[in-house]
Amino acid sequence: MPVASSSKVSFFPALICLLLVAGCSSDSREPLVVYSPHGKEMLTEYEMTFEAAHPDINVQWIDMGGQDAYDRIRTERNNPVASLWWGGDSPTFSRAAAEGLLATYVPSWADGIPEGAKDPSGMWFATYLTPEVLLFNSRTVSESEKPLDWDDLLDERWKDRIIVRYPLASSTMRTIWGALIMRQESVEKGYEWLARLDLNTKTYAADPTQLYLKIAREEGAVSLWNMPDTYIQGETNGYPFGFSIPSSGTPVLHDGIALVANGPATEAAKLFYEFVTTSDALIHQANTYYRIPARTDVDSTALPQWMRESDIRKMEVDWVRLTAEGPDWMQYWDENIKGRGKEYLESIGEK
Repeated sequence: MPVASSSKVSFFPALICLLLVAGCSSDSREPLVVYSPHGKEMLTEYEMTFEAAHPDINVQWIDMGGQDAYDRIRTERNNPVASLWWGGDSPTFSRAAAEGLLATYVPSWADGIPEGAKDPSGMWFATYLTPEVLLFNSRTVSESEKPLDWDDLLDERWKDRIIVRYPLASSTMRTIWGALIMRQESVEKGYEWLARLDLNTKTYAADPTQLYLKIAREEGAVSLWNMPDTYIQGETNGYPFGFSIPSSGTPVLHDGIALVANGPATEAAKLFYEFVTTSDALIHQANTYYRIPARTDVDSTALPQWMRESDIRKMEVDWVRLTAEGPDWMQYWDENIKGRGKEYLESIGEK
């Protein structure tokens, strides 16, 4: 018995050491860290195809909202972890450029991007045009009942049926919130509108996955989100999602890409940057992931039919103002309106 006991005692430390050695074995490939909100499906595909073409590079993507990516890059500015930021709205990229968080890089296709869809100094370029939509559960919301415009969401029939992605962590939601504020005659009226929306909002989801699950499980029926991800979750992942393009107009954000200032693996980052933005890549992303290319030199006949024929009424958005004032609006909303819509309206003498 003592011998058996001694054998067991010596076996487990040896096994632990073996596992630690295996787990800590070095990967000789150059690591390339990418921050992106583009979702695991698209990120996984481009990780695999890029690594097949460049076997000496190890792509390590972290799926996070555009605002979260900005916050993290800002926090890490003295010791950058990421080399590339792929995805987020133009106000967030513009703010990062102004703060010196991005590096200048002019891609090979820069001439295909119109003015207004890129940074004047070449610190970021748009990859996609992303319209915002009204997402709904097609099992519980009929075609005749679905909301057709932003103001429809204030109707009492949507009380406790709206789920919203927490806006402060999402550049998509920050764009929607800012556009809806500027849509009103004053910022104060914009706050009032958001307070009325808050009255009908059941909860604020922490991330897109929670948003999709809550709508699919019928915990809520409607949300405000972007068109590509709504398509992907409905067509690819089988969620019961439909959407309406707001009839009065919708913000169409410029979804950007940029190198991180002083980031590691700069040359590898440039390779990946170019790899995911070729004409062929953009056409594939349009047909597979419902991304509308921002480049004007992409063969439109190779794009999906819905993309060529979609009737999207673009809302006029003052992007410069949104970049400058948007953070203050979001902070005010978070501190005074989120979850307090009724109290806020009472405080301003509205019911």
